[in-house]
Amino acid sequence: MKLVAAIIKPFKLDDVREALSQVGVQGLTVTEVKGFGRQKGHTELYRGAEYTVDFLPKVKIEIAADDDQVESIIEAVRNAANTDKIGDGKIFVSSLEQAIRIRTGETGSDAL
Repeated sequence: MKLVAAIIKPFKLDDVREALSQVGVQGLTVTEVKGFGRQKGHTELYRGAEYTVDFLPKVKIEIAADDDQVESIIEAVRNAANTDKIGDGKIFVSSLEQAIRIRTGETGSDAL
């Protein structure tokens, strides 16, 4: 099992969710996060005063999946979240040792 975490631009969330549904993803977790990468934030004007936004709003999507689903999940996220501009985000894949469904006690792939 793997845990796929993707950091994307907030306005791409619906596109990514739809793409993941089409490849068979049945559940995911979404968290609103802030961060920066190479783009380093930007300057904005508010009521005549200029200020720097160091952390940009992003969305983090987490998906627990079987090993055979990971490549299709990665491709779905890449295609749906891509704008060809800086700050499109990142995808991280890590090993998931165990998953347990609280309601039934199912473990492993059955819990997904």
